Amino acid sequence: MTTIQQDHLVQSVADALQYISYYHSPDFVEAMHRAWQREESESAKNAIAQILINSRMSAEGRRPICQDTGIVVVFVKVGMDVRWDAELSLSEMIDEGVRRAYLNPDNPLRASIVFPPVGKRANTRDNTPAVIHTDLVPGDKVEVTVSAKGGGSENKSKFTILNPSDSVVDWVLRTVPTMGAGWCPPGMLGIGLGGSAEKAMLMAKESLMDPIDIQELIARGPETAAEELRLELYEKVNQLGIGAQGLGGLTTVLDIKVREYPTHAASLPVAMIPNCAATRHAHFILDGSGPAKLRQPKVSDWPELTWEPGADTLKVDLDTVTAEDVRRWKPGQPLLLSGKLLTGRDAAHKRIAEYMERGEPLPDGVDFTNRFIYYVGPVDPVGDEAVGPAGPTTATRMDKFTDMMLEKTGILGMIGKAERGDDTVNSIREHRSAYLIAVGGAAYLVSSAIRSARVVAFEDLGMEAIYEFEVDEMPVTVAVDSRGESVHKTGPAEWREKIRVALPA
Repeated sequence: MTTIQQDHLVQSVADALQYISYYHSPDFVEAMHRAWQREESESAKNAIAQILINSRMSAEGRRPICQDTGIVVVFVKVGMDVRWDAELSLSEMIDEGVRRAYLNPDNPLRASIVFPPVGKRANTRDNTPAVIHTDLVPGDKVEVTVSAKGGGSENKSKFTILNPSDSVVDWVLRTVPTMGAGWCPPGMLGIGLGGSAEKAMLMAKESLMDPIDIQELIARGPETAAEELRLELYEKVNQLGIGAQGLGGLTTVLDIKVREYPTHAASLPVAMIPNCAATRHAHFILDGSGPAKLRQPKVSDWPELTWEPGADTLKVDLDTVTAEDVRRWKPGQPLLLSGKLLTGRDAAHKRIAEYMERGEPLPDGVDFTNRFIYYVGPVDPVGDEAVGPAGPTTATRMDKFTDMMLEKTGILGMIGKAERGDDTVNSIREHRSAYLIAVGGAAYLVSSAIRSARVVAFEDLGMEAIYEFEVDEMPVTVAVDSRGESVHKTGPAEWREKIRVALPA
């Protein structure tokens, strides 16, 4: 009988969460590099390059790949012959590991968990509690898979119950385009088939813990119906032309995972959950000998890529930019931003709306006149950092506030990631504004352009407070111009047609 010490599990969970915050797995790096090598879309290739450079920077600096360090999801298989030397319950031990990881002073991770989920939504400040799935199995070991799932990709999860005669492929191909780019493609799609509603979702989530091996499957050929489905979906989803960051291109998914379970004769439950460009998971086994040890990757596991602004890149001084300047920008045009901007995301926008409804002036320091707002919730800084990793959050969540911001605050434009809704695009056009995007999954790279940061309002909101950033050549792209042209519509449409024409007759 194996005895597992309480602190061995606690420390192993903490170490694993720190590890996955800054190390991509080698299979992901290899798959992303392969996508970069074959990509023909300049915008998509540029985005993938930034993701890979960011990945290497994070590994070398041991700082988070993405500012959204996720909700912790843990799969635990406990051997029935295991004995515990512990005072805490299993979930309490895991939560203590989460707490240690997220409050680590050498690499603090962003606390994103709020409770209750409706109403006050107060941040728990240490990212607890984790979501834990436990299975009791034969044996004398404890097998643990730890993951940290970002909100941008989790929010794009989909579920349906099809008729048994319906096509899973057709449903996926209809559904993926509705997910937009908030899940930061290219990534993985996990698909759960069968069981009940909750079983399908669980299988989809757990499948994302598997290694990327689609190229090996292509090489050897499918042996099961599930493998045939993986290959068909991999090919057809990539033919949608959505591409990196939704800008249009050849690679939308790096892999498709499928898990199955017996189901009711009248049902075909189908769950689909994406993993983003900051895919994070680690696996370890406790056998009583001590905390788990995870292999430290070699720098040589990452390709040596450099990123330089193109000749068409425009340098913009945020402190002097005018509405007339904004109106001259073109969709898809790369910009380098320097100067001061304000930040704000979900909770801050809600507060601003409440101020507006009461007819009260905004707090001192919150003046958006002729400025840009950046949708971000940064990681706390360490050492001489002005701010920790600070990549963009999904802009569509702010769509409901955009009319108010453009009409009442005097902002010139917004910076985030992914597409905007049709009504928001119309509002941008009517106000002759612009929406810019930074690359999701390149948070550490983006933060290297931030020279100073200070909280100017709503400090109680934690990472959702309003900051003033001073940036120096922060790379962004014009996603919606003042005439309302959106690259998230034109890019995928262009590449879908290019791919269709290139397919054999």
